[in-house]
Amino acid sequence: MIPATPAFLAFGLLAACGPVSLVQAEKSCVSDAQLAQRPRGSAAFGMGSDGQVGASFTLGISSDYLQNRNPDDVFAACVQQRAGQAPTRPFSAMPESRM
Repeated sequence: MIPATPAFLAFGLLAACGPVSLVQAEKSCVSDAQLAQRPRGSAAFGMGSDGQVGASFTLGISSDYLQNRNPDDVFAACVQQRAGQAPTRPFSAMPESRM
């Protein structure tokens, strides 16, 4: 069994920060590109069986949107950073860009 020394733990944390597969990077970067297109939000309302009323609202807005950055550029930079290579296609060519 390998002892859990601070150096060993630090190496494990750094290894977890390494590049991911291109497919995984593209999947995880879609949300960043979507938020660069426009803000996203949701609202929920409900009533419990005891008559209690509840509501929630979420709004997601990114600095990329506020800076008017191109979603294709945001996507490409994200994939490059996570996978260490360029995406296989631009974000605008993906079905997720029209959601």
